[in-house]
Amino acid sequence: MRELNKVMFVGAMGALFLGSTLASMTAGAAEIELPSTLAWSAYPTGTSGYSQAVGIGSVLQNHYGVNLRVLPGRNDVSRLHPLRSGRVDFAASGSEAAYAQEGMYDFSVRDWGPQPVRVALWNISDGCSFTFATAADAGIENAEDLRGKRLTYVQGAPSLNNASAALLSYANMTWDDVERVEVSGYPGSIEAIIEGRADAAGGSCNSASFLRVESSPRGLKFAAFPHDDEEAVQRVRSGLPWYVPHVAVQGPTIDPEAGIEVFTSPYPMLITMADQEETLVYSMTKAMMEHYDDYKDSAPGAEGWALDRQGLETTFVPFHDGTVRYFQEIGIWTEAAEDNQQQNLKRQEILQAAWQEFIEDAPRDGYAFRAAWRETRDGVVEANGLITIPERW
Repeated sequence: MRELNKVMFVGAMGALFLGSTLASMTAGAAEIELPSTLAWSAYPTGTSGYSQAVGIGSVLQNHYGVNLRVLPGRNDVSRLHPLRSGRVDFAASGSEAAYAQEGMYDFSVRDWGPQPVRVALWNISDGCSFTFATAADAGIENAEDLRGKRLTYVQGAPSLNNASAALLSYANMTWDDVERVEVSGYPGSIEAIIEGRADAAGGSCNSASFLRVESSPRGLKFAAFPHDDEEAVQRVRSGLPWYVPHVAVQGPTIDPEAGIEVFTSPYPMLITMADQEETLVYSMTKAMMEHYDDYKDSAPGAEGWALDRQGLETTFVPFHDGTVRYFQEIGIWTEAAEDNQQQNLKRQEILQAAWQEFIEDAPRDGYAFRAAWRETRDGVVEANGLITIPERW
């Protein structure tokens, strides 16, 4: 057990932030206990996720004397392997948190399988993680207008292409309803629009690459996904259940006052393992919420850690017990949040049990192994009435 630095909050320090709004703490609130050294894995240096981790680390150092080491990882496995092995306490992840839970993509191999990951907190920034950016001259106002248009398909990027498929489902469309323009990488999508070979591409609202489209003769416009069409929203979320309806107010051509209705996913999603110490996760959660105002402007997108942006009733990955304890303590853990939590825990239990049974007699060949696991996983999920996530991997 590591030695803990204990800090008791009293008087004026006995407060927490809901977003940037000060609210009273409950009388029975526990003290914050953090080790002298913490470690996170994160996306590579220069990314917003890494920069946010550095900003949060500075706050922890100033208030608690805690040294936060940030370990950059170039890919999904390099960020989550240190978490699973105990080299880091938390991972500032993205969609790989969901894929690790599901045993998909890089986590569908013998050394991985479905993982018991837990959310501490997540970030929903003022921009968005993935939507359709279109050439302004293509006449695309909403998802339905994409029918028959030219949409980029990134070779070797199944997660991007499946995200596009999920957004197309908003308008009851598939890839068969658009003209697929294959590109070799994400930068190729931008070039295809600028050069007139494509009309739309998927990407984050505040991607710097879209500034090039905006300044080109074609101009830039983001497609809208109105949230009042509940069936359309559900179609998208059935394909990407960790995506949530969101109003983006940040990004080129987006009016910050009016915003635009889109979907987004948490980034970063601060996760840990289920067996992580409850006190540590509780304290990390509480410290980040109490000092939100100290780091919310420290890096692009850091405003998204606000307490009122935590998806208590919509998260697809269960919260850690330490985080649940904190949310209960401040009175925001609802019956709907608990129902969602139990559904998520049940999903993980079913997937992990299926994996343990599968691995006992699984094919040795790597390709055959993944194909067999995909079939097994899909069958178990469907048999238990769970969301199937129709991605091919």
